[in-house]
Amino acid sequence: MINDTWIRLGSFLGVLAIMMLWESFKPNRLSPVSTGKRWLSNFSLVLLGAVVARLMVPTGLAAVAIYAQNNQIGLWSHLSVSLWLSVPISVLLFDCLIYWQHRLFHRVPMFWRIHRVHHADPHLDASTGLRFHPIEIALSLAVKMAAVLLLGVPVLAILIFEVLLNASSIFNHSNIKLPIKLDKLLRMFIVTQAMHRIHHSQVVRETDSNFGFNLSIWDKLFGSYIDEAKDSDAGIKLGLKEYSSPQTNTSLMALLLMPFRKKPN
Repeated sequence: MINDTWIRLGSFLGVLAIMMLWESFKPNRLSPVSTGKRWLSNFSLVLLGAVVARLMVPTGLAAVAIYAQNNQIGLWSHLSVSLWLSVPISVLLFDCLIYWQHRLFHRVPMFWRIHRVHHADPHLDASTGLRFHPIEIALSLAVKMAAVLLLGVPVLAILIFEVLLNASSIFNHSNIKLPIKLDKLLRMFIVTQAMHRIHHSQVVRETDSNFGFNLSIWDKLFGSYIDEAKDSDAGIKLGLKEYSSPQTNTSLMALLLMPFRKKPN
C-alpha cells in the first residue's frame, strides 16, 4: 500500500512538473485572468478533493480491490484468467467507464451544476486537469468503488488506471500546442490538447463532444468525436459564457458555491 501511494504521488508530481515547465517555456495561449489567482483556486480544489477522497476511502481504491480479491467479490474472482489478460481489460473498461461518467455529467442537469466548475475555467493549463468540485470527486470515487467491487479488479490494474487518469488529464489540459502532424498521429490513440480544447469551447455542440480523458477511441466509437472546432483551434473561446468574470470563474468561494447557485445573469 505504501508503494502504491508513492508511485501514484510520484507520477502525479512528475507529470505535473513536466507539463507546467513546458507551458512556461512555450505557452499556447495567455491567460485572460491572473495566473496566481487561478492556480490558488484550482490547486485548492485539488487539496479539498484529496481530503474528501481520503475521508471516503482512507486507504484508497487499491484497498477496495484487495478486499474484493480476498473475499472473492467481482467478475474476475470467478473466472480463471491470468493477470496478463485481466489487467489490460480492466484498465480499458475503467477508461470507458470514465468516458460515460463524463457524458452523464454533461447530460444530467444536477450533475452538470457540479461539473461546470471544471468548465467555467476561462483558460486551460495543467491545473485545469485537476480542477473538480469536491462533490464531483466524491461521486466519481463512488462510481469507481462500485466498479472495483463489481469486476473484482486486480490491484495492479487500479494502480495503472489511476496513474494514467491523472497523467492524461494533466497532459491533455496543458497549455501547449503540438505540431499538427504529431497531434493527428497521437489522437489516433490518445486524447491530445487540441482535441480536448474543443471540449472546453463555449459552443454547446463542441462542449458536448470529445469526452475522453485518456483513449480517443471512445469518442470515435460512440459518435461524440469532433475533429476540429468551428472556428479552428486558435479561435476557440474557452470557458462558459455565463461565467465571464474572475469573480464568477476564478474565486475559490464562487467555485465551491457554484453547484448551489443559479447561473449569473
